[in-house]
This record gives sequence, C-alpha cells and structure tokens, in this order.
Amino acid sequence: MTPRRLSPVALALALCAPALAAQTPSPTAPRAEQLKQLDAYIQKGMKDWGIPGLSISVVKNDTVILSRGYGVRELGKPGAVDDQTLFGIMSTTKAFTALGMAMLVDDGKLKWDDRVTRWVPEFQFPDAFLGREATVKDLLTHNIGFGNADLLWVRGDLSRAEIFRRMRFVTPAYSLRSDFVYQNVMFGLAGEVIERASGMHWGDFTRQRILAPLGMSRTFTSYGAMLAAHDANRSAPHYRIRDTIRVIADDSVDAIPEAGALWSTAADMAKWTRFLLDSGRLDGRRLVSDSGFRRIMQPQSFVNAGEFYPTARITKPHWMTYGLGWFQQDFRGRFLAFHTGSLDGRTAIIGLEPDQRVGVYVFGNLDHAEFRHALMLQAIDLFAGTNGQPVRNWSDEFLPLYAGLRADAAKARAAEDAKRVMGTTPSLDVGMYTGTYTHPAWGDLVVTQLNGRLRVQFGAGPLNGGPLEHWHYDTFRVQLGDGRNPPNTLTFIVDPAGKATKVMLDGSPEYTFTR
Repeated sequence: MTPRRLSPVALALALCAPALAAQTPSPTAPRAEQLKQLDAYIQKGMKDWGIPGLSISVVKNDTVILSRGYGVRELGKPGAVDDQTLFGIMSTTKAFTALGMAMLVDDGKLKWDDRVTRWVPEFQFPDAFLGREATVKDLLTHNIGFGNADLLWVRGDLSRAEIFRRMRFVTPAYSLRSDFVYQNVMFGLAGEVIERASGMHWGDFTRQRILAPLGMSRTFTSYGAMLAAHDANRSAPHYRIRDTIRVIADDSVDAIPEAGALWSTAADMAKWTRFLLDSGRLDGRRLVSDSGFRRIMQPQSFVNAGEFYPTARITKPHWMTYGLGWFQQDFRGRFLAFHTGSLDGRTAIIGLEPDQRVGVYVFGNLDHAEFRHALMLQAIDLFAGTNGQPVRNWSDEFLPLYAGLRADAAKARAAEDAKRVMGTTPSLDVGMYTGTYTHPAWGDLVVTQLNGRLRVQFGAGPLNGGPLEHWHYDTFRVQLGDGRNPPNTLTFIVDPAGKATKVMLDGSPEYTFTR
C-alpha cells in the first residue's frame, strides 16, 4: 500500500545507475547454474539500485528452491539480512484478507453478493445507490466508486471506527464498478465483515485459519504484534532524502490492518507461495475450496493504465486486471498474478505463474526501489522459461524507465514553480490566517503562528506538519516532515470581509478545509 500524505502521490522513482550485464541462462540449465546466475544478478542489482537489504524466496513445482537474504538490515550496522529477517509485507496482505473472505463463503457464513450494509449496517455510503448495491466482493476489487482515501489513516489520530464513519463524507469518484482507483480503506471494511461473520478479530482469524496451518510462525498480523515480540532480526526502513539514503521511522497501518499490516520473512512467505501455487492446498488438503480459490484469481475489474505499474511500458501486456487481492496481466504469453506492497522505506512483491508452477516473493528495505519488479520477472524467466521469446534483462530496462519518470516529475515541478508570481504579498497579516480549518472527511488542518511564522499540522506526527513559506498572493508552501516528499501548497480563500474562511490543499477542491 502506498499512503497518501499531504503531498500528491509521489511517482515511484529509483536511482539511475549503470545497466546490469548479466544474461539469463536457459530454463533447462542445471538448477545450480540458475541459482548462481540469480545470486549474481541480485548482488549487482542491489548495488545499482542502492538497496541496503533484500530477501527473496522462489518456489518451483512445490519445492522451495531459494530462500535467503542479502545485504544489511540497517545501513551503518553489521546485522545481515537472512531468510528469517522480518519485513513488512504491506499490501500483499490483501491476498490474505481475500482468502479469509473465501473461507467464510466456503463455511456458509456469508455470500460474495451479500450487501456490505448487511454486515456493517452502521456504515453509511455517500449515496443511497452504493448503499443498496455494494457487495462484500466489491470491497476487494478497487472499483467500488471511491477515490483515494488514505488521508484518513495517514493522519495517525483516527480510530478504525472513525475512519469508517468519515467515509460517508468522501465524494464518490466514479459510479459503482465503472472504473478502478486503489482503495485501502475498503479492505479495512472487508476485515470488519470477516470479524462479524466469523465472530473473530481479523488478526485472530488470519492466524488460526491461515498462518498456523501453513506453519508461518514468524508472521505477525500487525505492527504492534511484531514489536511486542522484541525480535532483533528486523529490517529498518530507508528513504532517499535529498540524495542521501537515510534510516527513517516505520509507518503503521494497524488501524486498517487488513489492507497492509502483516509482517513476515522470506522463509514464511515461501510457505505462502507454495500454498498458492498448489491452488489453496496444503500437502494435498484444501484450506479453501477450488471454486473459492478460482474466484480469488478470476479477473474482477479492468485496471486503467494510470492505476497500473509503469513497468507495463516495457512488458507491454495485452490486458491488465485485478482479481480479489491480486493484480493480473499476461507475461510471456502466460497468466501472471502479482501484487506489490509499499510503505515509506519498504517494498515487497509477490509473483505467481501458476501454469509453470513458479512463484517469487521479494522484500526490500529502500523506498520504492523498483528492482523488485525486475527481480520478480527475472526469476520467473529463469525458472519458468521465456516461452520462446528473447532473453531480456529487466533491471537493465527498468533503470532508465524510472530515471525517466524521475526526470518527468522534476520537469513538472519546475513548470509549476515557473507559474509563481513574484513580488506579491499576502492579503492579510500573518496572524489572520491562523485557526482550525475542517473537512468532514479529512478532519482538522491547524494553522498556528510562532515568532511571526506560520506552521500547519494535519493530524498527529511530525511527518504531517511543517512551516509555511509565502509563495504568492494567498498561497503558501510547506515542506512537511523530514522533506522526503515534494512541497505542498496551501491556498487561503479570503471573503469580502477580509477573513480567511477556507484553505485549499494543492489546489484541489476535494481537499478544501473550512474555518
């Protein structure tokens, strides 16, 4: 999951570096040769992308053929990553939530087409049609009608119940099932349905019905539970800030854990991958019915290019869809199910090619280092074959892709900067902008003054606050937190009486707060 802070959603940019030179051997090459080649590929790729630490597991034909770590858990410290090192799995958690729903359908405790309001009657959709028609399956497909609502949990000061309550004030972005916008809060609501249908908290249900049977003993269902274990073999998140890779504090999504709160290891995720490649079976015994597993993997919604991954510009899929907790595309003429996980400072990705019985899971501890995509595809090429197509070095191709995205973003920011009107002054004295501005969904945005300088705070935590600098007219800029994201703008709206009555974030009417 990628949280939306006050800044616009950042492009997933990565360090541009020299291209990898390694070539992929034939899938018929001896296993030892393939693993040696992949090992060299990983070590070179980590250097080129600047990744401090990484772990990977690969499953082929019901066998874990690779499970190991590379690099360090934290820059400047000697602790090495191994296959028992804990990482956040972030949005790859969503597949666990979808599986839990399928299990309850198997149990006869709910149906895919049950209305959401049957299970959570206090949840109010912003319009009556959604309330009548939205089903529990719609919670898992990102096409229920809502736009991005991550500001609700990124604030850090709203309870789970309050996040759900405020969704009634989020304006629908499109009609039900007519588009695709990634939606973390709806997966949280799916967890609420699981809790009410099963009589168990989502975390307890996930542990008892999925983790325990699979033997995933080093997997935790929340950030809080992981911390409570006091396990020293834990990776640290890293972020490139002002061209320097720095250790940062972890984010928590424990308010909506069903969307991305699991923590695990390469060894445990190998067990998960093996289970998925066997279509929901564990040593021949089904944990979910064949029909339930097929439902999860069936395409449920088309994904538009803007909501898919930039890697599609290189892989050029003929179709891009989303199942229940899974992105899908054609790759090398075969079906590929995959999903990324992202929180500030961390990455994860899982890829399944079921026809060839190959699965890959990758963790990393550098923010949006897209070597994860390259490594997933390279491992699939190694162990599933290229289906008669030319060998390609995906890291070699993705490095300039993401460098180009970074350059495009810099140009866009420069173009916005060029629109600044120099020589203007604010309409009001600085102190007249102070106050609490409120949005029924996004909450309070507080503007204060200290020593003649304005400051804004949105929710709890240092990353959600910063000093305001005058830009032009009644628009100010703010660099939030530690400077990891581009600056935001706050434009104050002054009424005829000379009072600042509203403030607009980044020029968006959707994010207009009233005093």
